[in-house]
Amino acid sequence: MDQIVEANTEYMLSVEPVAETIRVEFGGETIAESSQTLKLNEGRYAPVYYFPLDDINQNFLAKSERTTLCPFKGIASYWNLKTKSQKADDIVWSYEDPDQTVAPIKGYLSFYWDQMDAWYADGKKIDEADRETTPITANPLSNWLLAEAWSADSTADLIAKFNKCLVEKGIPVTRFRIIIKTLHPQLYARGFTWNKGEEEVSEFDADFEIINTPAYKDSPFATIIDGSAGIRRRLEGEKPVLDYPVLEEILEQGATDYVAMPLVFSDGQRNVFSMMTDHKGGFTTDALGHIYEIMPALSRLIEMHYIRRTAVTLLDTYLGKQTGKRVLDGQVKRGDGEDLHSVIWFCDLRNSTALSEAMPREDFLKMLNQFLEAMADAVLDAGGEVLRYIGDAALSIFPITDDSEAITQKAIDAAKDALERMKVINQERAENGEIEIGFGIGLHLGDVTYGNIGSPSRLEFTVIGPAANQAARIEGLTKEYKVPLLISENFNSNFPGELKSLGQAALRGVEGEQEIFTLPNL
Repeated sequence: MDQIVEANTEYMLSVEPVAETIRVEFGGETIAESSQTLKLNEGRYAPVYYFPLDDINQNFLAKSERTTLCPFKGIASYWNLKTKSQKADDIVWSYEDPDQTVAPIKGYLSFYWDQMDAWYADGKKIDEADRETTPITANPLSNWLLAEAWSADSTADLIAKFNKCLVEKGIPVTRFRIIIKTLHPQLYARGFTWNKGEEEVSEFDADFEIINTPAYKDSPFATIIDGSAGIRRRLEGEKPVLDYPVLEEILEQGATDYVAMPLVFSDGQRNVFSMMTDHKGGFTTDALGHIYEIMPALSRLIEMHYIRRTAVTLLDTYLGKQTGKRVLDGQVKRGDGEDLHSVIWFCDLRNSTALSEAMPREDFLKMLNQFLEAMADAVLDAGGEVLRYIGDAALSIFPITDDSEAITQKAIDAAKDALERMKVINQERAENGEIEIGFGIGLHLGDVTYGNIGSPSRLEFTVIGPAANQAARIEGLTKEYKVPLLISENFNSNFPGELKSLGQAALRGVEGEQEIFTLPNL
């Protein structure tokens, strides 16, 4: 039988007329019957029948909003199918403006084979086993996917290895980019860009402000993440379609072809990948077909690396870097822990109960976040770890391994930084007519148990022991001494600098008295 579109030499893609009359049924009705059916043969897939629109009972069709992109066939539009007894969504599709590689299917519709009740050829039912299978042609990327892709240790490494494979197989990609939405509280997405000739894949983080910028709003990425099918733009010729600013930019760089498509994770999260080439004639159907065929499997590998990185990010954010690492390393059983020699930092917001009752909720939360952010950022910037927030208080540590003087100096530097941050915040609040934030910080040095405690179904890493309690007691004295920072006797004994003594004090629940210190300028 003559083919309307001849098969490609590598990636099988052909369109041919069907000699028989093909009929398809759904919900007890004949949906389509035609002697003008076309058959599309593609890659490893079973043949697909396309029916002329005039030979379809359109009373059963309702246009859907769904669209998808095949970079070498075009954008597919979908229909829902409904009879009196049965309904199914998005099981009918067509390429209303198909690529030249499959131009004959313009004006034709197709149906998902396994969603229909029955198929017939010249009145004889076609069983699944009777369907012709398209001759399988080898995908040159498959061996890489099976033998090498698993060895990548990160998303960036996977992208680098993938594009190295593309180039080695003669696919002339010059830039490949992936944008992955994140669960990071401060980041909207993370991007990875591979450029031909560069050894490293560049990474960039985009905060939530990016979604309001013209550069993002006017990009294919924004529309794809919002649900559009994607785009393919051939950039050669006299009047290429330049409907996005990025296309004008890459055209000036010599690009001849550009593809941007969704990269969908198993939970439905929509991400985006794009690729471009400066090769004369753009991407071939063979090249796009081979890439398109392996992208579902490749996306799962990308998702695996993304999940790992997301886990690290979330654990770092909600548990802290060291605690998060312990969880990922498997220290997750109740009772797991170790003894630590460390500086303990305890800080607390003053008069929080009264303020929470007197202030509007939004104003109180703003104040609380300003305080905790100033404290936490100062600790983290100095190399400490914020273990937990306890309402309006925070517990942090600076673990000591060898040099206690170096660690106590870091803790003092963090305290000075925190005091300066709070000074700036309170100045801004005063200018805005807002109440000043009162607070206290207590520093102590001692041995604590850093462990996993709680119920079997709800665990938490924290520090416990007398030293942690003493840090909280010392902070509590800041109200009495009317200074924002108090330091224990034991801390002072291990600090190389000079502190100011405030005399002896008794700590609630602690036997005896100890000398209390603060900074000389407080």
